[in-house]
Amino acid sequence: MVNMINRAVVAAFFISNIVLGFVLTETTASDQTPSVIIVGAGMSGISAAKTLSDAGIKDILILEATDRIGGRIHKTNFAGLSVEMGANWVEGVGGSEVNPIWTMAKNLKLKTYHSDYDNLSSNTYKQKGGLYKKSVAQASLDRADEATTFSTNLSLSLSVHRDEDISVLAAQRLSNHVPSTPIDMAVDYYGNDYEFAEPPRVTSLQNTRPLPTFTNYGEDVYFVADPRGYESVVHFVAKQFLTTNNASLITDPRLKLNKVVREIRYSRSGVIVKTEDGSIYRAGYVMVSTSIGVLQTKLINFQPDLPSWKIMAMYQFDMSIYTKIFLKFPYKFWPTGNGTEFFLYAHERRGYYTIWQQLEMEYPGANALLVTVTDDESRRIEQQPDSATKAEIMKVLRDMFGNHIPEATDILVPKWWSNRFFKGTFSNWPIGVSRYEFDQIRAQVGRVYFTGEHTSEHYNGYVHGAYLAGIDSANMMINCIKKKMCKFQNLPKGT
Repeated sequence: MVNMINRAVVAAFFISNIVLGFVLTETTASDQTPSVIIVGAGMSGISAAKTLSDAGIKDILILEATDRIGGRIHKTNFAGLSVEMGANWVEGVGGSEVNPIWTMAKNLKLKTYHSDYDNLSSNTYKQKGGLYKKSVAQASLDRADEATTFSTNLSLSLSVHRDEDISVLAAQRLSNHVPSTPIDMAVDYYGNDYEFAEPPRVTSLQNTRPLPTFTNYGEDVYFVADPRGYESVVHFVAKQFLTTNNASLITDPRLKLNKVVREIRYSRSGVIVKTEDGSIYRAGYVMVSTSIGVLQTKLINFQPDLPSWKIMAMYQFDMSIYTKIFLKFPYKFWPTGNGTEFFLYAHERRGYYTIWQQLEMEYPGANALLVTVTDDESRRIEQQPDSATKAEIMKVLRDMFGNHIPEATDILVPKWWSNRFFKGTFSNWPIGVSRYEFDQIRAQVGRVYFTGEHTSEHYNGYVHGAYLAGIDSANMMINCIKKKMCKFQNLPKGT
């Protein structure tokens, strides 16, 4: 009876493929090495592909929607400078464990620069009227540090007692520190939104306090400013299993660029992947490494639909937006030298061009500034002309430094949210998502596997999280293929 049912399933799948104009040969989890399609050539997709290749699964096809590998690690030319539109820092250096991305950066001899935030109390500007007194700014920073210490201790206590999660904002309320003045909001934005790209009211306490990246790998962060780009770490991984030419360019036919995946059909016997240009690819398994933001859209049509438990879990997780705006000027009008790299702007509107970085150390003589916005401000800015954004920024700078300053000659405004291949910059763990739901986000559906920084158990939102997630997801697939261990072990809710 079981065999009859299996034959019926295969027959139905075969007939549906004939209707579409192609045939898939049945593939089973036998001793035969199966083929795997990987959707996306960002860090997690490349990391997963290398892990599969190292395990002897070399019949791999990587389909990348854009014209390059790297995903959200992406350099571009800005006014003669090579700058990072997406990931920019190696975060988590100097701890008891070694960050694998830092190891790669050192092997490649990437130009990296230690980011020093220690002198913010001397570099915090009023909405109008220049700098705050150092004592006033330091008092605000101290209040924020006390609230963070309270929140961390509370988070650890909640975890020990297996209590319900709360938001970072709820913890701030419990510590009697809810920022409301311009300077307190600016400091709070620096401590929370600048890291997670979303405000404390939506961010999970237990999954961000303490933060494993800094607890395990160390609290130092290094800014990448190398002409080869941060994406060279992705190329470093890719070139360990993909063939290259004499110029060290990847020429492996298993990597196909400009292939936008629009449909994934899956059954017990295999997968069929269809791209926007009408190409059709068949394999035993598929690994989807797109961002959680893309999974929350209809870019990829799954046939049959993903199960409701999977969809519910994916839609609960957040895809945040972190926008780094670069500006170039004819000359410097801001302080330079030790202790001046970062400065804050305290506006009555929370998150309004709050975090600034002067780039003299990273790009000597370039006269460049970087200002970061997130969340709703990012969405708003993406929908207006860059000229309007530039006008807003110039008013802020004149409020800080006076009306005599020159006009910016160039501006770069990345638009990650508007890009259908990304729909944001990195994931954030929101209140309401427990380890149970997170495991469901990571879990495979039949022969469809998922990876990406959003599936990293401890490091979602980080480059090292993407790298490690690719390894973890690939090992799940390898265990299924080689050991017949195909059932994802989802811990019971509440554990």
